[in-house]
Amino acid sequence: MVNEEWLAINKKQNFCRQPFTIYHLPFTIFSMTVKLSDIQDAQQILENIIIPTPTLADSNLSGKIGASAFLKAECLQKSGSFKVRGAYNKIHRLSDEEKKRGVIAASAGNHAQGVALAARLHDIRATIVLPEFAPLTKITATKSYGATVVLHGATFDEAFAHSKELQAEHGYTYVHAFDDEQVIAGQGTIGLEVARDVPQTSVIVVPIGGGGIISGIAIAAKSILPNVRIVGVQSELVAPVNASLKAGKPVAVEAGQTIADGIAVKKPGALTLPIIREYVDEIVEVSEEEIAYAIFYAVQDNRLVVEGAGAAGLAALLAGKIKLKADDTVCTILCGGNIDPNLLARVLEQVMVRRGRYIMLKLLVIDRPGILARLLDNVAESGGNVIEVFHRRAMWLAPLGRVGIEMLLEVRDEPHGREVVRHLKKAGYQVEREGVGDWEE
Repeated sequence: MVNEEWLAINKKQNFCRQPFTIYHLPFTIFSMTVKLSDIQDAQQILENIIIPTPTLADSNLSGKIGASAFLKAECLQKSGSFKVRGAYNKIHRLSDEEKKRGVIAASAGNHAQGVALAARLHDIRATIVLPEFAPLTKITATKSYGATVVLHGATFDEAFAHSKELQAEHGYTYVHAFDDEQVIAGQGTIGLEVARDVPQTSVIVVPIGGGGIISGIAIAAKSILPNVRIVGVQSELVAPVNASLKAGKPVAVEAGQTIADGIAVKKPGALTLPIIREYVDEIVEVSEEEIAYAIFYAVQDNRLVVEGAGAAGLAALLAGKIKLKADDTVCTILCGGNIDPNLLARVLEQVMVRRGRYIMLKLLVIDRPGILARLLDNVAESGGNVIEVFHRRAMWLAPLGRVGIEMLLEVRDEPHGREVVRHLKKAGYQVEREGVGDWEE
């Protein structure tokens, strides 16, 4: 049952079971069919099913952004993301006949696991269509919940089109990733938890893919915290929402390759876009580098593993993309933690390079026994730690009698890296430091 005190507060504020009004938007007349009462009903259904994930204070982030900061750790949720909330709420409400047919869904990865887990808990069959390049971690996890996995297409949208074909062919019951009222209501339970745990929240920052999570949170949060500001975040490589709002209807955009694969949706939903238009105050976009740093920050400063999509809101805060006042209390949703370990390792390593913790040096030295040992001694004297060493002869076309050496070093920070280079030059070495941007187009 829902906490009685919680219901009493809602009733006192006259929000409990109050329907939203009809909104006349430029592109449609939209009746708000997802109400606070639907989200509260979903909360009851999800009790003892999901983890009421913690909302964690982050004093370091607070200092960086000049406002009180909290992180809603949905990366710790069952199946690794918030998606099980909406999937379970949807599947729980299906008729016996709909359950008997089995369910199907398309997903960029996290919805797949949410649907697969919810189906297993209801003892029904699930078929999930994933893009061909979905992270192996998400494919394996989806199969582990007992679902049949079909890989099709390069993007979520292509996977979705194929899932609709399979639905028509086999008669499956469809569980949409975001454009479904019951799914939106399930995701909205996050907003109830934020309002309960941090009632002083004035800004909530939410990643946007198709728009399901931000729609549910916005309805819940603005019902209970009327003055709260909702900010959505998209990857700048797949950012259809601002374009769709400007066009007055959902429009598709070209999708670039992003590490935030969980929000790489080329077109927002017909149901979610009007909710976003009415309840979301601002939408910002973040770069790949900003997302990568947010993943790094979550690991280093919060001991939390967060995927690219889940880190998008944190990225916007760390990059200063959201204007905040000193008396603001901001909460961002870390909405998923299903990142492939290989990708995580590459992200962490690249951020270490960009922040001067790893440096790559090139030197040309005499090809003679003991020279490398002497070089490494000089590195040790400067406090650098050797990660990798490569001898280069033919590749560099090094002069006869000389050898090229590349060294990857771990240093304390950027100033220490420069100190290492100065020490080697003082010892007589010609040192070239490879730049961070050498591989950029």
